Amino acid sequence: MITILGPTASGKTPLAVALAVALPTVGGEAGGEIISADSRQVYRRMDIGTGKDLADYEVPPTSHLSPATSQKIPYHLIDIREPGTKYNLFEYQQDFMEAYNDIRARGKMPILCGGTGLYIEAVLKGYHLSPVPQNDNLRKALEGKPLSELTAMLSELKARTGSVMHNTTDVDSCQRAIRAIEIETYNLEHPVPRRELPPVDSTIIGVSIDREARREKITRRLRQRLEDGMVDEVRGLLDEGIPAEDLIYYGLEYKFVTEYVTGHTTYDEMFSRLEIAIHQFAKRQMTWFRGMERRGFTIHWIDALQPMEEKVKTIMEICQRDV
Repeated sequence: MITILGPTASGKTPLAVALAVALPTVGGEAGGEIISADSRQVYRRMDIGTGKDLADYEVPPTSHLSPATSQKIPYHLIDIREPGTKYNLFEYQQDFMEAYNDIRARGKMPILCGGTGLYIEAVLKGYHLSPVPQNDNLRKALEGKPLSELTAMLSELKARTGSVMHNTTDVDSCQRAIRAIEIETYNLEHPVPRRELPPVDSTIIGVSIDREARREKITRRLRQRLEDGMVDEVRGLLDEGIPAEDLIYYGLEYKFVTEYVTGHTTYDEMFSRLEIAIHQFAKRQMTWFRGMERRGFTIHWIDALQPMEEKVKTIMEICQRDV
């Protein structure tokens, strides 16, 4: 398998698509298929805010990548759950293995692509996880506590379990923090061995983007998504009957836009706070990836601003060396 990871706005998806096309064909089709490693793109109708950019998966016949005919690169683990539901790492791991085995059985190359570091690390190392049931008594005991207190409780639990799960990215609301405490408490009381599932052998490519270039791209992309109807997308989800607190649970765009739509902030406040939050999120993603390197992963970093042909060529050379 090939893994492409990097912070938000680094251009991972177009690169994964270009690589899928460049791999040796199977039955006249592109040699690669993409498995998403994004914790929010699993939800249907949450398109603009999660940055699915599904048009990126179709390569037009005029493209240098696909000069003869239009190609649509298959993708997996996108649009597989209804909004308002909670999707967790255990479910992702099961869904990943199903997609991975299916792609391999058809002679294609799986390309894992995304920025959710915990999901990537869990499937590459083969973490053995168990579904964690809801603990109503614990939830009642934690109800009403401030996020700062919940975060401190979570840090203490993680120190006791040795967990690398649930970093700051995952607990930016009380609801998410309570669920993380619920999971860590369960794992403390019901310890499960790690890495019982076979690890997945993968060449890991990291897409590195200069901090200032990343910040500029994040701001430009946020403005574009708002122009493309991100506020209307959130309104539509609320009109479906999805509770505001469930959308806020998903964080970032859905948290701040929901607060704006429900009248808790102004548009300017929403934009400013969301922009800052996305910049902070990208920084935390890079912190996670650097942590993966310290935990033994080899990540081959390439420059996001290189021409696409050069990036694909570099990846192919790295993969040949790794064989």
